[in-house]
Amino acid sequence: MSTFKLLYFAAASTYTGRDHDDFPAPVKASELFALLEDRYPGITHKVLTTCAVTVNYDYVDLEEADAALVLGQGDEVALIPPVSSG
Repeated sequence: MSTFKLLYFAAASTYTGRDHDDFPAPVKASELFALLEDRYPGITHKVLTTCAVTVNYDYVDLEEADAALVLGQGDEVALIPPVSSG
């Protein structure tokens, strides 16, 4: 089965209780947040609205992502919540 890996950091890891998940591929990048909301109800409001997203180490804006952007076999996606410093 083809999969991509989704890495969780900080608040995303706390919310899911995991540091990563493997999801079936392919998936349109624009559908990622809906997929996560199905698996972790409430994550959109609590975490995703403030997260940056990377695909294979490149930042992407899922709201402006090209409709052709597909998460495929072996891709690594990361959810990176904002980091505060003090």
